[in-house]
Amino acid sequence: MRQQLNINRIVAKKSLGQNFIIDENFLAKLDHYIDSSSSHILIEIGPGKGALTSYLEKKDFKKLYLIEKDNDLVRQLQEKYNDIKNINIIHNDALLVDYKNFMSSKNKVIIYGNLPFNISTKLLTTWLSSNQWPSFFDKMILMFQKEVADRILANHNCKKYGRLSVLVQSRCNVKKLIDAPASIFYPKPKVNGTVIQFEPINKYNDIDFAKLKILLEKSFQNRRKKIKNTLGEYRNILMKLNLDENLRPENLSVSDYCKLSKLIN
Repeated sequence: MRQQLNINRIVAKKSLGQNFIIDENFLAKLDHYIDSSSSHILIEIGPGKGALTSYLEKKDFKKLYLIEKDNDLVRQLQEKYNDIKNINIIHNDALLVDYKNFMSSKNKVIIYGNLPFNISTKLLTTWLSSNQWPSFFDKMILMFQKEVADRILANHNCKKYGRLSVLVQSRCNVKKLIDAPASIFYPKPKVNGTVIQFEPINKYNDIDFAKLKILLEKSFQNRRKKIKNTLGEYRNILMKLNLDENLRPENLSVSDYCKLSKLIN
């Protein structure tokens, strides 16, 4: 039987993309994937009413940072956690936080979050775009709406494979953890969610990420066209890499795109 959390009277704000987790069974499943020790720095994005926070706070950690934009929710979090020295509440938009401040050579940094659906992709690409790589985080466990998650996880030669798939997989190993049906949220969204684990990789460290972004925008601007059309200006490089110019954008692997971006001036 599904157990639901008590909900207080703070109303979810559509403008902030708020959907609060209310299902204890789902949180218990997610709890199995929470990795923490006394040397870890944990960051939770959008703690909201503290459903996931209540599980994080029971773990061993050096510091737990809660990044929340909503004024009312920040007040609630402060009432509960202000007296706990190793839990810090950051009242800010997650898109505006300077994450370089969390970089640590001594401590493992892990990000958790039920990301607001309206900024999830932008936030993810912001973290991946760091000029310093591997980045400030060692692992991320994040929730996205299912459609976005499917694009993140997609392999080449698949219709869901695209710009986001390549950007993410050039930086991280990705793995689906659990589904998050719409019924676990309040208010109930129109779409289901998926929880994904991200772990940084060094395989493509030498690429210029900004250049890769531009290449992917050109390649996938019309995914029905062949790359001889979308990437026609790089025909000589395609030939050098023995890439068939009659392929379509989704037929090129992450490795292919990274090799291409390295050879572009």
